[in-house]
This record gives sequence, structure tokens and C-alpha cells, in this order.
Amino acid sequence: LEPAGRSCWDEPLRIAVRGLTPEQPVTLRTALSDEKAVLFRAHARYRADAGGELDLARAPALGGSFAGLEPMGLLWALEPDRPLWRLLKRDVQTPFVLELEVLDGHEPDGGRLLARAVHERHFLPPGVRRVPVRAGRVRATLFLPPEPGPYPGIIDLFGVGGGLLEYRASLLAGKGFAVMALAYYNYDDLPKGVDSMRMEYFEEAVNYLLSHPEVKGPGIGLLGISKGGELGLAMASFLKGITAAVIINGSVAAVGGTIYYKDESVPPVSILKDRIKMTKDGLMDIVDGLQSPLVEPKSFIPVERSDTTFLFLVGQDDHNWKSEFYANEASKRLQAHGKEKPQIICYAEAGHYIEPPYFPLCKAGMHLLVSANITFGGEPKAHAMAQVDVWQQLQAFFHTHLGCKS
Repeated sequence: LEPAGRSCWDEPLRIAVRGLTPEQPVTLRTALSDEKAVLFRAHARYRADAGGELDLARAPALGGSFAGLEPMGLLWALEPDRPLWRLLKRDVQTPFVLELEVLDGHEPDGGRLLARAVHERHFLPPGVRRVPVRAGRVRATLFLPPEPGPYPGIIDLFGVGGGLLEYRASLLAGKGFAVMALAYYNYDDLPKGVDSMRMEYFEEAVNYLLSHPEVKGPGIGLLGISKGGELGLAMASFLKGITAAVIINGSVAAVGGTIYYKDESVPPVSILKDRIKMTKDGLMDIVDGLQSPLVEPKSFIPVERSDTTFLFLVGQDDHNWKSEFYANEASKRLQAHGKEKPQIICYAEAGHYIEPPYFPLCKAGMHLLVSANITFGGEPKAHAMAQVDVWQQLQAFFHTHLGCKS
């Protein structure tokens, strides 16, 4: 394995097998146990070359969890033993431990074990500093690059799972940003639900980050996915000090609760229960289940007030809600008010949960607001390719609009 022994989760891993017989058929297997002891597994069948070597960068998989030339397929194709289970990293201070095995022949469970390796995939890049934040009402974790700053600052927001997820912020801090993973509900002493989102809380977080001695101004960046994307749009609309925002599969309407700022409010769009469908697998498909903010304009977040530069990243097979429609409507509204046209990048066959690279696709699972298992969409390979590109795009965007370390 290169790098040997350990690497960061978002780094590609080079996998090669040497010492096989010429043209030997083998099966490669990976296994990883998450923090709830749920096992994720993948396998692929290969054939060694004439010299008895197998390099996944050059040899196509002949079947299994994936097929074709996929050097990282043994990671992104991991599937949980427990159905409808999403791979999450809750403690970034410990790695995921990946086990790799080489088996003789093309039977994933039958062949003789030829070789085995264990590799640690880390979420805290070397030297990155993790600083828990309890300041006023703000509940967060700040990740700072190894050297003293100041660095461009970013607030990172996740979706309706609530709590405090740090893995995207910790990885991004390894790229030269001061990134604050911000909790906003269902964590510590924060509200338990999303029925009322007060922008004053987020304003406090923006001001905290802007006043931090290792954060360079004059403004900060926002990174939000799903509900975090919706809240990111609201922050950019109501608050000052936000220079650049990346919205991944976000909504341009308030959903599931009212957004408040001072004496203003944005009520949630109606839920259209009669438009919710069931898939043949018995999952809810809720993509048509929200009223359009064009029909209920009071629910449209007033993006035209924003002077933020936006990048919308869209999975075109998102079944959580109509991310592409929302991005296009936000763009139209911004331009109609003389604002800069935002960049929108669409990914065919990518689903809702676009994560850092090499996370396996979460195609379906429990949706806390719906209290049911829903389909999130996405095709594993296309989604995996989208995640790699999204990671590059958002870093380039933030470096362009926030600058590098001063």
C-alpha cells in the first residue's frame, strides 16, 4: 500500500499485489468496522499480469462490488452488513481501520488467504489542531492548520441528523483553512428540533470566527450540505461577513421549520403528503413532497439580499429534494436583482449525501424529519466520482474567493 500504514481519508491509496503467479486469478476483499461496530465490506475479482503483479491503478476489476478500472473501488464500494446504514465518522481523533485481504481464485468467500494488510485511514491530518468551542451560545469545534495563521475561515454545516459532525471540517483544515464545524440543534444545550432556526445564533458563530486571531478577514466562507445548505443560504441572505458560500444539495426554501432573524421570518413550505411515493423496495421517495417556493413565495429565502459569491454543487439524482431546481431558482433570483450569477456544477447520477472522497454512497436510510426510511438517490460509481470532483471544486473556490494564508 502506498502510502504505507496510514493515510488521510481523502487521500487516494495505491494498492498493488506482488509475488503472484502469471495470470493468477485472485479476489481482493476490504472490511471496515464503524464506531457502532457495523461492518462494511467490498470485494473485487482480478487477474495478475504476465509478471505475477497486480496494480489496481492499471488492472480492471472483473466483477464483484464493482467492475472496471477503479483504483479506489475497494473503499467507495463498501457496503454495510446492516441495511440502510450510513458510514459516519463521529470521533475524528481515531482512524478507521481498513483490512485488506488477497484470496486465491475468484470466490470471494472460498479462496485460500494469500496476503493481508491493515491500513489506518485518519481524519485529523498531521499537525491539525482541534479546538472545542463553547463561546456564548456557540457550540462548535474549530480545526486549525499546523502552523500559526491567520488562515481563511470557513463555517461547516451538516443536515438534519443534528449533533456535531467534524470529519469534513478536520479534513479541510489540512488544506490550509481554519474550519469551524458548527452544531445547531440536537447537541449539548442547543434546541432539540429544527422547527425554529434563529439566525442570531449563526450570527454569533460568524462573529466568533471573524474575531479569532488565526482567522483572516474581511469575510469568511460557508460550506453547507442539505439542511446545512438551506441554512447557509439563509445566513448569506440575512448576515454580514460571508464572502463565499458552497451549497451542496441545499434548499432555497425554508423546510420543516421557520427561519427567524430579528423581526423577520421565513415560514416553511407546505408538505404535500399525497405526492410522496413508495419505491418497489418499500422506501419512501419524498422528492415531490415539498411545495415549490414559487407557489409559496413567503418561504423563498431572500437570497437577493446577499452579496456572497455562491457555488452550488448538485447531485442530479438527489431524491431528498429538488436540489437542481433550487440552485437554478436561487441563480435566477440573484440575477434578477442585479447580483453576480452563481456557479452551478451538476453531477449526473450523484445522490443527496455528497461526502468527502471515498465515502461509500448512502443510497437510502432514515430521514429524521420524515421518521421513515427514504431513498436518497445516486449510483455508486458516478457518486464516487462526483465526491472526488466536489472536494477539489470547493477547495479551489474557497482559495479563489477567500485567499490563502496571509
